[in-house]
Amino acid sequence: MRIVVGITGASGVIIGIRLLEALRGKSECETHLVLSPSAERTIREETDYTVEQVLGLADVTHDIHNLGASIASGSFRTAGMVVAPCSMKTLAGIASGYSENLLLRAADVTLKERRPLILVTREAPLSGIHLENMLKAHRNGCTILPPVPAFYSRPQTVLDVVDQIVGRILGYFDLAYEPYRPWCGG
Repeated sequence: MRIVVGITGASGVIIGIRLLEALRGKSECETHLVLSPSAERTIREETDYTVEQVLGLADVTHDIHNLGASIASGSFRTAGMVVAPCSMKTLAGIASGYSENLLLRAADVTLKERRPLILVTREAPLSGIHLENMLKAHRNGCTILPPVPAFYSRPQTVLDVVDQIVGRILGYFDLAYEPYRPWCGG
């Protein structure tokens, strides 16, 4: 199972990093990573990871400017794509079909091939433009999954919240994630 992961420069890069860590432990998965230039800066500002460490978590890394990469083609079969976090700039590009770089092109290919595309949109508060772009992306096949914590799992740390979001993402690919505790009723 190939999963494309895009990480943008929005706050919350730890979600994409933790997703890569979770997928790394699954032998049935092959990850393809694209980092935006802003993601590299946010990794340095928000985490103790180096960009090289994050790149090392993926099975395959792609330069954002390489529009000839495998993930730019629909004939390259993937299970889908996750953009975590997804900046409003990237959301706007996806919603409008503007594929100026590999991250946007891979998202466009994912949609045209009707594969799952999960956008972990990260901004607050949201403007009308943001909401319209989310609605447009949703209507065109994207799953909009803002990193909103659920408190039924009683998170104690930020990492608990991140793990819950990662577990929700992996559920779209029918992949279990040990730290994630889904709601089971009460």
